[in-house]
Order: sequence, then C-alpha cells, then structure tokens
Amino acid sequence: MSPELFDYFQIISLVFFLYVFLGRTLYMRVCKNIRVFTLGVAKQGVQQVIKLSVLIGLSLWISEVFLYTQPGKARIFPPPLTILLINSLAAKFIGVVLIVIGQIVFTLALIAFSDSWRVGIGQQMPGTLVTTGIFAITRNPIFVFVDLYFVGTFLINGTAIFLIFAVLIVIGLHYQILQEEKLLFLTYGIIYQNYYRRTGRYFGRRSQQKVLGSSKYFYQ
Repeated sequence: MSPELFDYFQIISLVFFLYVFLGRTLYMRVCKNIRVFTLGVAKQGVQQVIKLSVLIGLSLWISEVFLYTQPGKARIFPPPLTILLINSLAAKFIGVVLIVIGQIVFTLALIAFSDSWRVGIGQQMPGTLVTTGIFAITRNPIFVFVDLYFVGTFLINGTAIFLIFAVLIVIGLHYQILQEEKLLFLTYGIIYQNYYRRTGRYFGRRSQQKVLGSSKYFYQ
C-alpha cells in the first residue's frame, strides 16, 4: 500500500466525519429545533480553559492532518514536534483499522442516539437516556471513537505531535467522562445508576454490584 493511499484514506475519513457530524447537527437544529451543543460556557476557571483549549487543539489537529496528506512540507508545528517516532507499514495498517472501527462506532452511536444526541449534557433539555444498540456495549461510544481516531492517526503519521495529541485527548476525554457521569446520575437518577452497573465505561459488561453511595458509585 503506497503512502498516497494512506493520505487518501485520512482525507476521506476526515471529510466523512465532518460531513456526518455537521450535517446531523444542522439537521437537528433546523428540522427538529434541537440545540445539539449543550456544553455551556463557564464564566471562569478551569472548565472554560479546558473547553477553549479543546476547540483550539481540535482545529490545529484537523489542520495538521490535512497538511500531512499534502505533498508539500508545510507544517503548523516546529521541527522538534514533527520528529518521526514510528514508520512501520504494520503500524499504519493498525491505524487504519482503528479509525475504521471508530467510524463504525460513531455511526452506530448516532443511529442509536436518534433525537437524543447532545454534545455535553443539557439539564434543561437532556433528551432520553439511550441504553440500546452500541450503548449496550459502551456507555461512551463517541469518546471511544475519538480516542480510536486520534491513536489511529498517530500510528499512520508516526510523528511526535500526533502522539502528543493522542495522549492529551485520551486523558482529557477520560476527565470529561468522569464529569459527565456525575451529571448523568443527577439528571437520570436510578435509570442511569442501573445502566452504569451493567455497562462498561469504554467496553464490556459490568457486574451487578450494589452501589452504596454516589461518590463510591462514580469512582469505584
């Protein structure tokens, strides 16, 4: 498989994601009058910094992915961050597989979400808690998709900057999941509690253990 085919794959994957994500968002806003983005804006503090950093980082990541698929040498980040850490055909194929699996998980999540899809949790209009389809296997399929996409992109391109992005996104999304779990418990109560007990945070089924308190519940 030539390097150009990996570049084409990255472009097609990126266009597919943006088309589906933005298309679904616009459809729900225009046709359903549903605001998908319910993240809110913190007035001050670490939450606002994190959200702003994520938006800036995602924009830089998308731009860098696009630049890496082009024949020129233009890069956003300086040379120390563009050092090639891995350049294996096997790693590139694994990266492709991870991205494809992620795209499938993402698509299945949107299908299962239907009109309940939100980016963040809106307490005023939270939507119905979805526990079927891909959500019966993982409580956070969208986050799983993003993790797989970033790790897969690193394996394809192999440079330090994509490794940094992958590490930061995995850590950052795990933190976001922990915060959302608290809000989901407050919003959906016993329904989410039962769902939490039987379905894994990332993948798998959990034991039906009794939860004794909300703080132990979220951090056991």
